[in-house]
Amino acid sequence: MKKIILFLSSMAFVATLAACSPEVGTKAWCEGLAEKTKSDWTASEATDFAKYCLLKNYKNK
Repeated sequence: MKKIILFLSSMAFVATLAACSPEVGTKAWCEGLAEKTKSDWTASEATDFAKYCLLKNYKNK
C-alpha cells in the first residue's frame, strides 16, 4: 500500500512540474527560447519562434 501511495505522490509531483512551462507562442515562451542556445532549438521551435516572436504576434494567454 505504501508503494502505491508513494507512486501516486511522485506522479502528482511530476505533473505539477510539467504544467509550469509557458505555452508556445506567448511572450514568456519567446523570452525563454531567446535565452536558449540556438543550436539546442528543434525545427519546430525555430518555426514557432519566427512565427510568434520575430513578428511580435504573441498568443494572448
